[in-house]
Amino acid sequence: MQVDATLLERVRARLIRSGASATPSRVAEALRDEGLVLGDSTLMALVAELRSELAGAGPLEGLMADVEVTDVLVNGPRSIWVDRGAGLERSGVALADEAGVRRLAQRLATLAGRRLDDASPYVDARLPDGSRLHAVIPPIAPRGTCISIRVPRRRGFSLDELVRRGSVPAAGAGWLRRIVTGRLAFLVSGGTGAGKTTVLSTLLSLVPQDDRLLVVEDSSELEPRHPHVVRLESRPANVEGVGAVTMRELVRQALRMRPDRLVVGEVRGAEVVDLLAALNTGHEGGCGTLHANSAADVPARLEALALAAGLPREALHAQVAAGLDAVIHVGRDPEGARCVRQICVLRPRSDGLLVEAVAALTFERDDVVRGPGLDWLSSRLAGAGVDV
Repeated sequence: MQVDATLLERVRARLIRSGASATPSRVAEALRDEGLVLGDSTLMALVAELRSELAGAGPLEGLMADVEVTDVLVNGPRSIWVDRGAGLERSGVALADEAGVRRLAQRLATLAGRRLDDASPYVDARLPDGSRLHAVIPPIAPRGTCISIRVPRRRGFSLDELVRRGSVPAAGAGWLRRIVTGRLAFLVSGGTGAGKTTVLSTLLSLVPQDDRLLVVEDSSELEPRHPHVVRLESRPANVEGVGAVTMRELVRQALRMRPDRLVVGEVRGAEVVDLLAALNTGHEGGCGTLHANSAADVPARLEALALAAGLPREALHAQVAAGLDAVIHVGRDPEGARCVRQICVLRPRSDGLLVEAVAALTFERDDVVRGPGLDWLSSRLAGAGVDV
């Protein structure tokens, strides 16, 4: 039943002023104060509408509960989109108006322990259910409040499941399994929303169950099917600007916790220096994800992060050449579906000074292209005792 917007706003304002919950008795009391008496069906519809707006993620709750949804994007009251793995699609959910979008953004920020107002017009935080929230309000967003929610996977996928879903080519599954079994150090690269976290979670599920995984993230997203996972999560500064715990500090702490494999959920800052140092000092099988447009761009991305952290270019490339073996690049196919597109190895260039990503296997629509890096990958795996 459609509830009159004016009535909804009047009752909402009374409940907010009184601090009361949207229970049937409280809503009926607010209606009486407005000089109105409604039938049971209209009253319950009003209660449902108010609860949706005043609690949790409100109208977005149903979208976030969908096990296929990975992202919920609100561009305006009637422009709400979701990603179910095959590209963005418009949802059938709508909010009343811009004021409703702003209230929802501020409520979500409060749930995350953060503020969102004119003095602090954007927020990047984690919600209690593990979802990652980003919201921005005018005037930073001149056309209205925008909300972006990254919904964590409720469960991980097995490698066979990803093959069946088309996310991993059948011809590539065996190679991915060998990379994990051989304890090669690798990065999963790709753009935003390409499926990096899903692929890495699946590969971590292949790690022997007697290995101890130390997972360092800024927001808990990795969900490997593994019995021995220890998690560390960074923390931003509070409203007074103190109390921050950085990814770099957590990587250092993780190295003191006897990891069999060190995992950095997303390499995007100075922690790259400590990760590479670990990979070069006996911590085999380390891995993480990295934002990059292609596997070929990975050395340049690592270089930029390392330079910002004070590690010289030559030192970075020397550490990558010695400690990092492979890049697994994920992206979207022409239909928008997420999938593994390429496996590359990181090898020194002919000048011996810089590292480049050399294609080992490239997965096209109906074909697998063997690249010049495949011989080195096969040799590296054989040296690790893995049958090729």
